[in-house]
Amino acid sequence: MSEWDTYQSPFSWRYGSPEMRRIWSEGEKRRLWRRIWLALAETQAHFGLVSEEQLNDLRRNVEKVDLERALAIEAQIHHDLMAELKTFAEQSPLGGGVLHLGATSMDIEDNAEVLRLRSALDLILQRLQEVLLLFAGHVEQTADLPVMGFTHLQPAEPGTLGYRLAFYAQDLLTEWQALRRLRGELRGKGFKGAVGTAAAYGDLIGQQNLPAFEEMLSQKLDLAFYPVTSQVAPRLQEYRLISEMAAVGAVLNKFAFDLRFLQSPPLGEWQEPFADRQVGSSAMPFKRNPILAEKINSLARLLANLPQTAWGNAAFSLLERTLDDSANRRSLLPECFLITEEMLITTRRILKGMQFHSAAIRRNLQQYAPFAATERVLMALVKAGADRQVMHERLRGHSLVAWQAVQNGRENPLVDLFCQDEHIGGILGVERVQQLMQVETYLGIAPEQARRMAERIRIEIQDKAEE
Repeated sequence: MSEWDTYQSPFSWRYGSPEMRRIWSEGEKRRLWRRIWLALAETQAHFGLVSEEQLNDLRRNVEKVDLERALAIEAQIHHDLMAELKTFAEQSPLGGGVLHLGATSMDIEDNAEVLRLRSALDLILQRLQEVLLLFAGHVEQTADLPVMGFTHLQPAEPGTLGYRLAFYAQDLLTEWQALRRLRGELRGKGFKGAVGTAAAYGDLIGQQNLPAFEEMLSQKLDLAFYPVTSQVAPRLQEYRLISEMAAVGAVLNKFAFDLRFLQSPPLGEWQEPFADRQVGSSAMPFKRNPILAEKINSLARLLANLPQTAWGNAAFSLLERTLDDSANRRSLLPECFLITEEMLITTRRILKGMQFHSAAIRRNLQQYAPFAATERVLMALVKAGADRQVMHERLRGHSLVAWQAVQNGRENPLVDLFCQDEHIGGILGVERVQQLMQVETYLGIAPEQARRMAERIRIEIQDKAEE
């Protein structure tokens, strides 16, 4: 039977990178188990429990994962780690008998899982850094480009395109920093046995030697350990990590959702890349659907729910340990990383081919930006001695007339209406009214802050690269 004739997860081949799928592969997991068994045996050799001949035997076979044999054993004993242990021991007649001495399954599995989490997180941080630098480039290029702002999906006041993009970039930078901190805080269970007391190891090497024993293993695995555990490492660590990646997903979801809104033809300001031979619709040949942004939104919806499962794994593990987290973690952990990575890969693709349509941006400004200037005109009138309430009503009346014209497809006549009004143009003068209505002079801090955010991203990334 072909592999395509049975169910495969889309994360097995469609979403995520080969590098991420390798990290979460069954083969990689078992290689890590074997390397941890070897590290344990090497450390126990220091305390006289394992001979050099036994170690050499284990070293010869540590990478020889035989999944077919291990699965055959597992079918009989119904324990995947023990099946791999028996397979490794069969291959190593001299050293196999000392494997797993004093250990419980989670001494191997939990430490291996944290090593995988760390490798996967390194890949996420790399992808996120690439996206941040692409955002920084767009922010710099468009820091001064005026665009119409929208609140409640209604035209509001103008800003700049770079400032809008800096909003997403700022949140992503925050999450990049948070994930870097978490990466440095990741810890394994260590080697503490069945309930976390390390009693079996104490019997083997002496209670007084346990600190040195764990320190040697920590150095061999290049992994810090929790000082206190149950049979497992605290699951709160996974909840924190998954929650931070869901936060990355929230930022990317907003960016993609905004893109879909701004790509719709009535606005038409943004457009995600569309390949020459790409098909938008099987029925409507003209369609240019935002499928990349829609994929991000779809995956983000799935990612947003994963912290709840991780929370349950932390909250419902009774006493020293129950097994009710085991099955869901087999998909929870890899899929969290694969979803996040696919969203970042897709965002990178969008940013590399993103189009900003200047004609549409100017059209929308011409139509709607004059309304945003009414507050400026009102303030100028009051400063010139006019009654604020009277002027507010006159401005409101002209605005309603202008809005009706825009709704009927005509150009916005608001500037002319203000200039022709004897109580507005007459007080301020036509030239001053026209000056107040120019969108380029009503951008506030947007250009400056956009450039600062781009600069901050580059400095932060450069500083971390030099550490």
